Amino acid sequence: MRTIFGVTTLLLSAGSAFATGGIWCSAEDAAVKFQVEAGVTRGMGGPTFNFRGDLEILGRPVGDDLRKTVFEDSNLTQYWLDGKELRLLVYREHEVANTYSSVELTIVTKASEEGTYDGRYSLAIYEGTADTGGDGMPAALTDKVSCGAE
Repeated sequence: MRTIFGVTTLLLSAGSAFATGGIWCSAEDAAVKFQVEAGVTRGMGGPTFNFRGDLEILGRPVGDDLRKTVFEDSNLTQYWLDGKELRLLVYREHEVANTYSSVELTIVTKASEEGTYDGRYSLAIYEGTADTGGDGMPAALTDKVSCGAE
């Protein structure tokens, strides 16, 4: 009986392993260092799960709350993955005292070979305060990014 249960469990877990994959992207340059990753299901529209990432904006002061940002599932607002392109839109708001700010990371890539995607990222940094409001124009950074998918 234990053998049947063990084999059944093994087969069920192997079936679910074939039903998932993953995506990941990273960049490191003079202005920004980041990595993001998520699991992706096959079928059912290909939703993501366990999205996470870290972003460091190197040109900001060490004590600044925008210098380091941690991303979670809710921060991946849009994504597209097919055999030709991988695109991600990641957004996170920060609130400290009366200061409201956010970062918006856009990744646009094209497949260079199977499972490998190369392209560019754009990072928009929005700053403002609750009392005065900023000028509405985000600081923007852009450079190369490399991604993978399986």
